[in-house]
Amino acid sequence: MEALQNLFSIGFQVAFQPMNLFYCLLGVMAGTTIGVLPGLGPSAGLAVLLPLTFGMDPTAGIILLAGIYYGSMYGGSLTSIMINTPGAPSSVATAIDGYQMTLQGRVGPAMGMDAFASFIGGTVGIIIFTFLAPMLAGVAIAFGPPEYFALMILGLTALVSMAGDDPIKGYISAFIGLFLAMVGLDLVTGAPRFTYGSLRLMGGFNFIPVTMGLFGISEIIISSIGKEKKLHIPTENLKLRKLLPSWQDWKDSRIGLIVGSLSGSAVGVLPGAGATIASFIAYDSTKKLAKNKEQFGKGAIAGVAAPESANSSASILSMVPMLTLGVPGSASTAIMMGALLMFGMRPGPLLFDNNPEFVWGLVGSMYIGNFFLIIASLLLVPIFARIVLVPRGLLNAVVMAFILIGAYSLDNSMFTVFMTLIFGVVGVILKFLKIPVVPLVLALVLGRLMEISLRQSLIMSQGSAFIFFSRPISGTLMAISIIAVLYPFIKKLIQKSRNTSKES
Repeated sequence: MEALQNLFSIGFQVAFQPMNLFYCLLGVMAGTTIGVLPGLGPSAGLAVLLPLTFGMDPTAGIILLAGIYYGSMYGGSLTSIMINTPGAPSSVATAIDGYQMTLQGRVGPAMGMDAFASFIGGTVGIIIFTFLAPMLAGVAIAFGPPEYFALMILGLTALVSMAGDDPIKGYISAFIGLFLAMVGLDLVTGAPRFTYGSLRLMGGFNFIPVTMGLFGISEIIISSIGKEKKLHIPTENLKLRKLLPSWQDWKDSRIGLIVGSLSGSAVGVLPGAGATIASFIAYDSTKKLAKNKEQFGKGAIAGVAAPESANSSASILSMVPMLTLGVPGSASTAIMMGALLMFGMRPGPLLFDNNPEFVWGLVGSMYIGNFFLIIASLLLVPIFARIVLVPRGLLNAVVMAFILIGAYSLDNSMFTVFMTLIFGVVGVILKFLKIPVVPLVLALVLGRLMEISLRQSLIMSQGSAFIFFSRPISGTLMAISIIAVLYPFIKKLIQKSRNTSKES
């Protein structure tokens, strides 16, 4: 096959050059470090480290940036598991069960499965990238505004499974998130909405301070007032041999690994969809297919494997539309596309033909970088796992400092710091009311994108909502979403009628 021949004859020869190997390893390690620090994330890390590539060889530069990208995507999940503070939007789903495993003293298996799931999902994504990139780019072209709106609606149906036994509370949380997404300038008219004269709110709420407040600050407050579970992890259980997932863990995670890798690849190739939607869809789909549905949200290891494998595969595949169509798949790939233009490379269908060493060298470095990532992560798991043994007061102080510094560094403004603290208090209130915060975060992330797709679709159809059901792809996605929303209510009615018949 031509793709396989190009990979071995061009890709690996370029990737195995000593300097390219060095930049690949450097990017992976720097990316993992950036992901672990709350408030940075892949896009901020790429933006900060982009000047390092000035004057570099284009192939070495893109290898370094790619390593930073998928390294930080993995690093963001570590803080989700250890301290319930996602380092990136795509790591929110990992925190649902990952942090519960930490509270149960199983931080090692959670981080080990996180590393293996990232490796498996990334490898699947790279293989699909290698052989199917042109074809996948053609599929992505078929998605217009109605299809994107339907896809995001499908992503929001994951709220049902994240809301526990009371889906109404999940939708309350989601509506709060959608309202927050509406704050700022109207996307069409440019009129301010819900800003109350504040110039700071013209751009809307940034995802990072909201997430750090709802997850990180709220956990610190709750643990400080004595509501947090105490961790009891014997030191001998933190050796590498005992930190690796058991055979039963692998057995429980197999569906999540398969579903996550495939769904992440399918969603990641769509421009603008990204790893966040992929991770939530993978989590929701895995829960629906699992036999132990009741364990999800309480420390199911499949709840770590599914979103993390989807996160990695979607991260890799999100570079397909950037390289083949010149359309970034996420904020991070938008920065990488800017680097391509800076290197004098023009993204598009001709990039593979005009610059084969550049493209196939990048593909070859992904295989190597993924291998570097699994080795480094397994070696660092015992070190990271020991963080949970740090006295809670000291850990809270350090985490609080990182969160507030990260919030301030976003735009060098104390307003962002105050917003982070406010959302920390909101998170505490929501948790005491037993309203899940994950639907709020997901709705905030998708809100603006949904509104853009909705209004573009209505403009195309001259105001008719029938456009979402008349097109094959969007109609199918909308039908699945409606069934997913109605299913828990229908299930409750059936159970209620059965109980009534039994009593009679």
